[in-house]
Amino acid sequence: MLAGLILSFHFHSLAYLRRMNILILGGGGREHALAWKIKQSPLCDQLFIAPGNPGTAGLGTNIHLSLKDFDKIRETIEANHIELVLIGPEEPLVLGLTDYLESHFDPAKVHIIGPTKIAAQLEGSKAFAKEFMEEFNIPTARYHSFIPSQIDDAIDYIQGMNTPIVVKADGLAAGKGVTICQSHHEAINEVKDMFDGKFGAASSVVVLEEFLSGKEFSVFVLTDGHDYKILPVAKDYKKIGERDAGPNTGGMGAVSPVSFVTASMMKEVEDKIIIPTIEGLNQKNYRYHGFVFIGLIEVGSIPYVIEYNCRMGDPETEVVMPRLKTDLVPLLLSLNQGTLASQNVEQINEAACTVVMVSGGYPGDYEKNKLISIPIVVPTSSIIFHSGTKMEDGHLLTNGGRVLAITSTGDHLSDALRSSYELIKQIDYEGQYFRKDIGFDV
Repeated sequence: MLAGLILSFHFHSLAYLRRMNILILGGGGREHALAWKIKQSPLCDQLFIAPGNPGTAGLGTNIHLSLKDFDKIRETIEANHIELVLIGPEEPLVLGLTDYLESHFDPAKVHIIGPTKIAAQLEGSKAFAKEFMEEFNIPTARYHSFIPSQIDDAIDYIQGMNTPIVVKADGLAAGKGVTICQSHHEAINEVKDMFDGKFGAASSVVVLEEFLSGKEFSVFVLTDGHDYKILPVAKDYKKIGERDAGPNTGGMGAVSPVSFVTASMMKEVEDKIIIPTIEGLNQKNYRYHGFVFIGLIEVGSIPYVIEYNCRMGDPETEVVMPRLKTDLVPLLLSLNQGTLASQNVEQINEAACTVVMVSGGYPGDYEKNKLISIPIVVPTSSIIFHSGTKMEDGHLLTNGGRVLAITSTGDHLSDALRSSYELIKQIDYEGQYFRKDIGFDV
């Protein structure tokens, strides 16, 4: 009876909102997970995903377009009478897509979810983010940034650092622009390689940072630049090898919740990081309607910021969305309506995990167009999120380094992990690889 009353109240409270056409921009596992969540909302009428993937095709209409073609995106919004646009990946945000769309549409009629170009520099430039944290006293590792003409200064700076040394490409590098160097010699060579174009324009500025040792986790905040709501906490696994060995990838798996992130730790994160971040955005007058992804490391009992992202993470979204009990669409709409503070965010009590299946050779060279075999029937506790796949002549093929994200929920993390690994046994393609130890440290 109580559940019925709550459900009735929920729908009546949304009655003033019309069902609407929604567009999600992006084509990876993150966007599949967002589409999966948004499709469940009673406020979603037609769902479009651009460019989408074979997984999102089962939830809405895929539209083939480039996320750098701002005019085509505008035309798509107009042609399909879109009222809510959720920008998934970082690159179009850093390039200014939000600014472009807001200059063409009435914000009361088309809700654009994503920070403006200047605010997105929190992810687009690591030096920008470090300066922001320094200005607002947000705890982070000590650092210094250099340009190619300062190579001698960079070498001198390295010689004065303790090892290991963190070398970061300043710009976007698909999650791979960070190297932890074990010696001064290795760090110097890495800086030279970056200045020589290892990551293209992304490494035209290099940030040298002290190494912090501790446990990493990710906090996701939805904000309108004034108020904020905290989403389920997650932890991802970036290294290609088990026990976190080898080079960085875009992400090999994720878990939520994170056992070592206690209520007292979250209070520290909120007071020392989230609130100063939102106040900083406000003071800087950076228009920010969207997600702030804060990569954190716990050193002792103190949380430090490793990085900001200006969107949801991948593969973290694949565990955050299944744990988010609250309808996502009203939360997104509240950003433009100034009602975020009055929204409730509820989480399910179950744990969630995702294990990413990748192409052989990733994150280095890998082959595409491998035939994928997946089960027709998937247990209700599991979801197969598509990341790098495509359909050709009725066949599902690999089309990227990260291919599938196998997500499961369970009463305990061990239950969720067991379900994902059991499902992986039923999936096959040539060269497949996945880490068998996701969640090993929690």
